[in-house]
Amino acid sequence: MCGIAGFMRLRPGGRGPLSQRVLDEMTDSLAYRGPDSRGTWLDSERGVGFGHRRLAIRDLTPTGAQPMTSGCGQFVIVYNGEVYSHNEIAADLERTNRRLKGHSDTEIILEACAEWGIENVVPRLIGMFAIALYDKQTGDLTLVRDRLGIKPLYWSVIDGVLTFGSELKALRAVPGWAPALDRNAMASFMRHNYIPAPFTIYKDTYKLEPGTMLKTKLGGEVSTECFWNLRGLVETSVGGKSKIDEGEAINRLDALLSDAVRRRLVADVPIGSLLSGGIDSSLVTALMAETADRKINTFSIGFAEKGFDEAPFAREVARHLGTDHTELYADASHALDMVEHLPQWYDEPFADSSQLPTALVCELTRQHVKVVLSGDGGDELFAGYSRYAYALDMRKVASPAPGALRNVLARGLRAVPRRALDQIGEVLPGRWRINGLGSKVERYAPAILEGDPDTLYRGMLSHWHTPNDLVIGASETKGVLWDTHLPTGVPNFLDRMMLIDTLTYLPDDILTKVDRSSMIVGLEARVPLLDHRVVEFSWTLPRHMKYRDGVAKWALREVLYRRVPRALLDRPKMGFGVPLAEWLRGPLRDWAEELLAEKRLKDQELFTPAPIRERWQAHLAGANWAYPLWNVLMAQAWLSANPEVSL
Repeated sequence: MCGIAGFMRLRPGGRGPLSQRVLDEMTDSLAYRGPDSRGTWLDSERGVGFGHRRLAIRDLTPTGAQPMTSGCGQFVIVYNGEVYSHNEIAADLERTNRRLKGHSDTEIILEACAEWGIENVVPRLIGMFAIALYDKQTGDLTLVRDRLGIKPLYWSVIDGVLTFGSELKALRAVPGWAPALDRNAMASFMRHNYIPAPFTIYKDTYKLEPGTMLKTKLGGEVSTECFWNLRGLVETSVGGKSKIDEGEAINRLDALLSDAVRRRLVADVPIGSLLSGGIDSSLVTALMAETADRKINTFSIGFAEKGFDEAPFAREVARHLGTDHTELYADASHALDMVEHLPQWYDEPFADSSQLPTALVCELTRQHVKVVLSGDGGDELFAGYSRYAYALDMRKVASPAPGALRNVLARGLRAVPRRALDQIGEVLPGRWRINGLGSKVERYAPAILEGDPDTLYRGMLSHWHTPNDLVIGASETKGVLWDTHLPTGVPNFLDRMMLIDTLTYLPDDILTKVDRSSMIVGLEARVPLLDHRVVEFSWTLPRHMKYRDGVAKWALREVLYRRVPRALLDRPKMGFGVPLAEWLRGPLRDWAEELLAEKRLKDQELFTPAPIRERWQAHLAGANWAYPLWNVLMAQAWLSANPEVSL
């Protein structure tokens, strides 16, 4: 795992950021992503430069250092990630005239691209990757991001020069960078708590989307093309669902997952597992314990507050699997120490509050190991989010009802005091138990009025329902959540919800959070459930093997029950959250009050103050508006840390 950065002049004779000093600044801005070594390569005459910060995981010798030039001298690469199919590719290379100097996956990818071309190599890559490859002979530059978006890659054109980097801070180091806030992107952020790709908080600056290549050359235009189309794959798969026998399906899934985990245990440094005690992390840990030739290290985080502490469950699973288990109990003091750093870590507003425990558990883990496996991806692939069950049940109630009845239902829900709804949510049985039910009802009520399942689900995902009214002068960018053609290609509502989340929430929220939280401490996080072979196989499974009789992740559970007793796992999903509502009324109150001050909001002329102040006062009075307020707080914290940004 590493940090990459670089630039390329697009216009012959053009001026731009082409010096070694600029390349050094871009590269060193990512130092924490690669604390072990640094390297740069610059062709001043052609105006091309690559920078690399290395977190050494495999081939710890200098033969694994980057930027790396191919044996034939034609190609140069910088690369962030891990590829687990390198042995198969290396075996094929042995039958050519190309010879490897070391055993790093970087060298194998580079020599394979030199031999067969990058378009033929990328489909063979199993893993996570962000790649920049330059062809000295043709002048072609190609940027590639992995299929699921596990590794980030940002790009922009500044004064006729294409610039790119693992994080936005690398681009900010370029002379001529004029940071102008994109109000439309800010509106999208207020809805989602992240900024959906391909946009960023800055105008004319972009995320390379998952499964995409960007190509350009001197004197040429920038173009992008998709090398792995998840939506097309899903539309094909759901149109002809497999009638595979359940026993055979579980065996095949078991074999795929076992292979995915086995491949991700290859490293020249110690490896551990992030264990929450839930289905996904327990499955990954169980497969690790079954495959590894040594005792597994596991790590978890807990909270004293009721309804947020999963540490006891993780402890029981660890005891059953015989791991070396370490846990940390976090409180609001940890959050206070961390919030001031979040704008620097994320480079743009990001408001998934689980960023706090994720960063804490990564910091704990890095004290013991350099590589960790996590269970991310299971919810999106196997219908694990509790909101799927709520949406399906609400659709049954709301969709057939006449508009007048839906109106009565929505008004009735809103009439119940929020605090009472919160208390009801905490005592509901089983899968119906909901933290912060009051705020969720407030979010869902407008969607109930529509009677349309896709509008309903969009409402469930929205922290602020009318972000254009909140962000002055904004027109929210609209992606797949508003695509009226999606129901035709993916007619089943549950399938659509999972696909939408895999295309948006997974790369732009979950994987961004894991990448930044791990890389800030020099920890490599691997996600075996997002092996693209597992993803593709999951979409061939019948729907009832994911969600059956109110039970989510049915197939994953069946694989896990072969290794861990049901009694340790059959409980309501809790989610990896923090007691944010209580913290905002307590230890974080002064910090929040300063950022949400009415004068501050008015002077900025970015947000409409009234709805923000109204929700803040209601929250202090006992209602739960923690999540939409956290969006505003993270935006304000980011603005405070970046006063040079033009609003």
